[in-house]
Amino acid sequence: MTEQTGNLTFGIIKPDAVRGGKTGAVLQRITDGGFKIRAMKLIHMTKKEAEGFYEVHRERPFFGELTTFMSSGPCAVLALEREGAVKAWRDLMGATDPAKADAGTLRKEFGGSLGENAVHGSDSEENAAIEVSYFFSRLEMV
Repeated sequence: MTEQTGNLTFGIIKPDAVRGGKTGAVLQRITDGGFKIRAMKLIHMTKKEAEGFYEVHRERPFFGELTTFMSSGPCAVLALEREGAVKAWRDLMGATDPAKADAGTLRKEFGGSLGENAVHGSDSEENAAIEVSYFFSRLEMV
């Protein structure tokens, strides 16, 4: 693998966007944003897998709703590379609430609500490494 610290992040095209046929449009925006897709797969998480992934939020009031939603249908998981990847991906995603997201962001364009907001992204380099390794082995990274 050739990525350096700060150049790799993790993203999910969530079930609402996949269900809505937006996967291709989101992928196009990702590549247009200067990201290389280092790994990608379409998965359908079980409730238990979603709970494991979002374990950090277990005590939050939205945990049950979040994990039910994330296990409600297929999603695309992605390892994304570019300089300053975490910040660049978060900027492209936009605010968590699509109603508050800036024009031109993925959540503004494809998100429907605070709970179903089209995409997920790592919030730090440390979490990016954890999240990438949750879904991808070293052999799956290209």
